Amino acid sequence: MHRSWQLDFYRRPLQDPSGSPLWELLICDPQMTFTYGEFCPQREVSAPWVRKQLQIAGDRAGGWPSYIEIFRPQTVSLVEVACRELPIEVRPTREVPTLKQWLRERAVWYPTLTNYVPDAYDPIAIDRPAPNPIADYLMGEQWQFAAIGSNGLMRLEQEPIPISSIPADLNPVSLGLPSTLLIPGVIINGGRQSMALSQWLQSVQPVMLQYIAGAPHGLLLEAGLSDRWILATFEDSDVAGAARTFTERKQAAQGLHFLLVQPDESGMTYTGLWLMRSTASKQIAAVST
Repeated sequence: MHRSWQLDFYRRPLQDPSGSPLWELLICDPQMTFTYGEFCPQREVSAPWVRKQLQIAGDRAGGWPSYIEIFRPQTVSLVEVACRELPIEVRPTREVPTLKQWLRERAVWYPTLTNYVPDAYDPIAIDRPAPNPIADYLMGEQWQFAAIGSNGLMRLEQEPIPISSIPADLNPVSLGLPSTLLIPGVIINGGRQSMALSQWLQSVQPVMLQYIAGAPHGLLLEAGLSDRWILATFEDSDVAGAARTFTERKQAAQGLHFLLVQPDESGMTYTGLWLMRSTASKQIAAVST
């Protein structure tokens, strides 16, 4: 029995004998000890087709996984419908490193096939909507770039914070970060909107924060599978300097950073805490190991 599967079902740069685009279903477990794949003509793409393939995969694997992880938004809704009659939970997530590596390997193989279509193809690219501004009232009274030592961050994680997301694999010690290293982040003083902001953040599932240089400069929140939110825009040169320092510290910390929501500047109570890591840094770390 495999505890989890990673799954993708989408168009490939291939066609069937009639010239119709081919879709491909790929399933693997995180260790690649179980894999399953099947092609599907675009005209046959449907939830019943996916359900049938999942049943075949389940038989071959000797049982159902507890959940299936999916990174592609278009695939999520289709598989959710397919799984309504199956004992499998569908979990949308950007973090499916085994599957994405498999997709990259297959992208190298496709051009060797006779039914290959030489179109531009990125195996893990997804459609990215334009960023939406967060409602002004949610951002509360003020925000700032900040940094805290690894030990201080771990102490903060022990605070009774009502809403938080602190993945175990993002512990500074687990990442091998020195205790003296400053972990960058953003602190929002939410005032009376502190809880409403934290609840909203939890609902969109924060993934990482990004500073976007421009006129004006921007602070962007990547969330969910492909959503992007504009947390703030600014033109102040001092704030832009703090944003550049935030980015540099994030690189030094292997992409690790935090988002902290508190009702005021007292530092006595906190409403929400998210520990995140930039995707690019994760890929670099995976290659280096």
